[in-house]
Amino acid sequence: MEDQAEQLRELMRAKNNSTQSAAPTNTKQSRKTRIITVASGKGGVGKTNVSVNMALAYARLGKKVIVMDADLGLANVNVMLNMIPKYNLYHVIRKQKTMKDILLDTEYGIQIVAGASGFSKIANLSEDERQNFINELYTLSNADIIIIDTSAGVSNNVLSFVAAADDAVIVTTPEPTAITDAYGIIKIIATEIDNLNMGLKLVVNRVKTVAEAKKVADRMINIAGQFLNLKVDYLGFIYDDPAVPQAVLRQKPFMVLDPKSKASLCMQHIVGRMEKTEIRQDGGLGNLIKRLFNRE
Repeated sequence: MEDQAEQLRELMRAKNNSTQSAAPTNTKQSRKTRIITVASGKGGVGKTNVSVNMALAYARLGKKVIVMDADLGLANVNVMLNMIPKYNLYHVIRKQKTMKDILLDTEYGIQIVAGASGFSKIANLSEDERQNFINELYTLSNADIIIIDTSAGVSNNVLSFVAAADDAVIVTTPEPTAITDAYGIIKIIATEIDNLNMGLKLVVNRVKTVAEAKKVADRMINIAGQFLNLKVDYLGFIYDDPAVPQAVLRQKPFMVLDPKSKASLCMQHIVGRMEKTEIRQDGGLGNLIKRLFNRE
């Protein structure tokens, strides 16, 4: 593990030296890109729904948004949008296609990068594959927002994307098992990621009342502060709205199917709060790449 980590550091040092003179434009552009990783302690809490509709809410603010499906086992962002991608991240990783080849436009004004279903670990890439993947990631630097939809639960890939983000959004529901698993992923993030300095934020999904959401959020925030010495910000909640399952069945984002639904208004509020928070000083796409490939 140490040898592999050192190889990754060597690769990034070499890459940084070569790109300082070769790609100053990318470096400059990448500073403005906000990287938001969306994660959850368990499946079935609406994480991908949050990712896709958050992208729509940002697009309505005039932002150029890319949703990257980083669930490398069961990629499903494209399923929610009723799209069947011919190529995905796997083809980029294996140098069969470029990022431009797999970047899909949607009818909703956002773009998606389909996930590499069946791919195991980014850390398992060969040196040549890593170099190529880094180069391809830099081509996304003209986006204002990149939302990374990770797999449910905790894996090395999930931790890597959380550590590399400007903001990590943890999605839970009021169900006891979901709350327990959400705390579990927050605890692992706190213990496994050194120098944790991204904004760790909480979204409570499928709530019946404002009071229910606040009760869940307060509990999570207090426990994280007391036992992990970790600050978690309450980003907002999404109502348990019939418009959401209807949208899922129709394979359309609820922000599109019913823009005035309770869930849609909640998402607009969540993105509005996110916009009021600053991007970390070492943020952006270039630094995402550095952190992503420097993780042990």
